[in-house]
Amino acid sequence: MTDTVFELRRYTLKPGAREALIDVFDTHLVETQEAVGMNVVCQFRDPAAPDQFVWFRGFADQEARTRSLPAFYDGSVWAEHGPAANETMLEWHDVLMLKPATPGSGLDTSSLERLPPGTADLDDGRNYIVAIHHLAPEAADVEATVAAKAIADAVGSTGGAVIASLISDRSENDFKQLPVREGECVAVTLARPAVAQAIPALEAALRAVPIGSSRVPDIARLVPTARSLLR
Repeated sequence: MTDTVFELRRYTLKPGAREALIDVFDTHLVETQEAVGMNVVCQFRDPAAPDQFVWFRGFADQEARTRSLPAFYDGSVWAEHGPAANETMLEWHDVLMLKPATPGSGLDTSSLERLPPGTADLDDGRNYIVAIHHLAPEAADVEATVAAKAIADAVGSTGGAVIASLISDRSENDFKQLPVREGECVAVTLARPAVAQAIPALEAALRAVPIGSSRVPDIARLVPTARSLLR
């Protein structure tokens, strides 16, 4: 599936509630979102932040997003399972709407296969890094694309692989029920370190990328849940 619009969603949860949310999400809220036109790409634990849940989803385009969000959130599945998911959350508004920095740099799921419900998590050392670099809010897309290329080069310099390179999609959010962060320009990079031992070097390289902003990038190490399509 080739998507052109993505959401990076970062939830702050009530203490100790993450496993309850993952159970509801992975059991009831994956295929049911995809049935109405969304693509649940990956969902993660952040080992350093036990009350965080991080996930990406994709849409074919803005029109598909406008159709699929109300179809899901005004539908019977969310009516049944949404209250249990919401009960785990303190903050669910930290959402970035994104698009590929260049053609083909989005999250490509065409060759990935999701594991079935009930699959146990494996502690197999699979780590990803997500980095959010902040440009000036008024920066043009071309500036964000240049920054994304510099960030990708930094990842490559450590032997890591860029899984996705995304920049802000500043289209109007047509589903106000779910706010997104507005008035920002970011470059978001999802990367896979060459080996676990390379993570510190990768994080240092990401922090050192000069993008013309004094704001420190947000960097997190992420571990996929059992049913994340990206594993």
